[in-house]
Amino acid sequence: MRNNRGGAPHPHFGRAAADLHVAQPALSRQIQRLEKYLGARLLDRVSQGTRLTPAGQTFLPQAQALLHAARQAEQAVREQAETERIAIGYVEDLVITTAVRELRRRYPNAEITTRYLSCRDIGALSDKRVDALIARAPLPLAADDVLTTPLYEEPRMLVVPRGHPLADRTSVTAEELAGEAAAPCAFETEDWTSYRLLGADVPPIESYEDKLELVASGRAIAVLPVGDRRSSLRPDLVTVPVEGSPPSQVVLVSRKDDPNPMIRNLRLVAKAILTAPAA
Repeated sequence: MRNNRGGAPHPHFGRAAADLHVAQPALSRQIQRLEKYLGARLLDRVSQGTRLTPAGQTFLPQAQALLHAARQAEQAVREQAETERIAIGYVEDLVITTAVRELRRRYPNAEITTRYLSCRDIGALSDKRVDALIARAPLPLAADDVLTTPLYEEPRMLVVPRGHPLADRTSVTAEELAGEAAAPCAFETEDWTSYRLLGADVPPIESYEDKLELVASGRAIAVLPVGDRRSSLRPDLVTVPVEGSPPSQVVLVSRKDDPNPMIRNLRLVAKAILTAPAA
């Protein structure tokens, strides 16, 4: 009777049972049930303990091969389960629900999580808190360290308080807005997605809500992607299309040479599913 590591046979049921961490009577019953199922005796009791019958000698290598194949299959499944895991970061106003839902539909056994990141969570990708990041370009990440996939572009809009001289315009040009001092969020585009402070006495602001409050109070104006609907929640703010400004680009970013196959799967789904919201 072989031990549970496939080594030399045990001549005694008691030793085999101890090695398998089962009671001897239970092991005897299991062998009897197996013999009954096979219709042949596998072991003979002798004065020294037990020995394999000819049927047992035929059965043993086949059973060992099956156990080895089962262990290999189990290991392969565990390794695959370990790789089918992804944490997706997304920032500010972006909505990635449709892409995440489709990714879960295609890979129902994968562990897929999402993490909302504020503009201060710059290091989430490099720190490996997330495996992929969906955000607006450009990002404060070294180009040599990341793989960037463009997803879609959006035009920009001006956000001003009601009663502002530009509030009733059907559109404004980029030239009209040039030259203002800017205090952009870290995840926002430094050239046009910004809050332009109208007074030198205004301190730096990080909170999005505080920035909107500055705009509503007339101390700043904002230039945002048209897909950013958060300003429309305030009745005291007005949006105006901006002509001639560079579009805002939404991208998917991952660490370069990351072997996680779920990143590629996310990239394919995001490119197919995520599009600019209707104006």
